[in-house]
Amino acid sequence: MSNAKVLVVYYSRDGHTRRVAQDIVSALGCDAEEVFDTRNRKGILGFLMAGFDAGRGALTVLKPTQKDPAAYDLVVVGTPVWNGSVSTPMRTYLTQNKDRFKQVAFFMTCGGPGTDKVFGQMTECSGRQPLARLALTQQELAGDYAGRVNAFVAEIARG
Repeated sequence: MSNAKVLVVYYSRDGHTRRVAQDIVSALGCDAEEVFDTRNRKGILGFLMAGFDAGRGALTVLKPTQKDPAAYDLVVVGTPVWNGSVSTPMRTYLTQNKDRFKQVAFFMTCGGPGTDKVFGQMTECSGRQPLARLALTQQELAGDYAGRVNAFVAEIARG
């Protein structure tokens, strides 16, 4: 994968997933694109509605993205976990672009266990098996998680 064209696409409600995405982009030296929901997900009501929407597998309306995933050899997709599910904005992005991915890798930020379920949802929505997977908990994000990101990037490079 050393000469591969890579795009990191992520959604971040609170900034945790954005921080990890930026670390991955720095390590890979690749392009990035943040996905934006047109629905306001801020505050306690936004938090509750986000969990409700994610739990029922809802889709949303996204702001238009700038980068075409079909132009990349690998798209690294990042999401927070909402109510034990892939976030609604990232579910929407994956569903809308499932025919445009050559290869994918997934990462997520989460409060606890249940990552296999979310990785399964991402696989189903994208129609692709991931080249690599990374799940970081809130506890890990509060500490030094650089080694985990480096291992994820190395796995991608071996791809």
